[in-house]
Amino acid sequence: MPVNRQQDLPGCARHPDRPTGLRCVRCERPACPDCLREASVGYQCVDCVAEGNKSVRPARNTGGARTRSSARSLVVVPVLVGINVLVFAITALQAGSIVENQRSDLFVQGTLIPGAVAAGEYWRLLTSGFLHFGNYGGYGPVHLVFNMFALWVIGRDLEVALGRARFLVVYLLALLGGSAAVMLFGDPMGSVAGASGAIYGLFGGIAVVVFRAKLNPAPVLTLLGINIFLSIALPGISLLGHLGGLVIGALATAAMVYAPRQNLVRFQTVACAAIAVLLVAVVVTSASTMGVHCEITSTELYSCFRV
Repeated sequence: MPVNRQQDLPGCARHPDRPTGLRCVRCERPACPDCLREASVGYQCVDCVAEGNKSVRPARNTGGARTRSSARSLVVVPVLVGINVLVFAITALQAGSIVENQRSDLFVQGTLIPGAVAAGEYWRLLTSGFLHFGNYGGYGPVHLVFNMFALWVIGRDLEVALGRARFLVVYLLALLGGSAAVMLFGDPMGSVAGASGAIYGLFGGIAVVVFRAKLNPAPVLTLLGINIFLSIALPGISLLGHLGGLVIGALATAAMVYAPRQNLVRFQTVACAAIAVLLVAVVVTSASTMGVHCEITSTELYSCFRV
């Protein structure tokens, strides 16, 4: 008469109704095949695997954020691209024209005009970084396309290198850095719009990351040099906004990647807060000493706009 040997086997620690002859090599408790995971030596139960993962320090990227696969970690860059495209669509709908969107109410109230900022409209420092002229160069929304392409190409690498939150901080500080430079040195009656200041900040940021990782900086520096040359050579370009964003983006990224590991988050927070305070001081000082105040009440913007 055959003997049912399963009756003599212990039940699985997690599933007592399942007899098993297998055991976890770590805790030696009985475990059924569904509760075992392959380890470097033998098999461990799911409880021991979970406990072991708690003691393993997660991998960190250059900025101190948890390392993620590049394909899945991109969140901020697509969102920023989407916001810029959406804002452009709204201005085009309001103006009834894709090439004269600067006539829209949203554009009029959001573009950076130092004189208007001096009158108290400080939101323009930020909103101008999400507006793009539809008639730049006479070729339709080329301004938007170029900036979004640059944001995608440069931003995706920097977001992976820094992490989502740190990347967003660098982007916004660079945007405000470009606006602060325009406030400090620009034409009080000029109109400036575009994400270029923030994008140049990403140029500076990726250069800092390359130096920190001790990689070959020649490709990044060459690309940066070409873009600075174009900013100088082409008409209608806000060189001040580009350089301001470049400097602040590089400084903010340096604060991220050169922070001491023992006080990483605190150092990064204090350094970026100090940069923000400096930018606020520059803007307030420039506005108070400008002596020119203007109110924009018409969709007819100043003809000498810059991007």
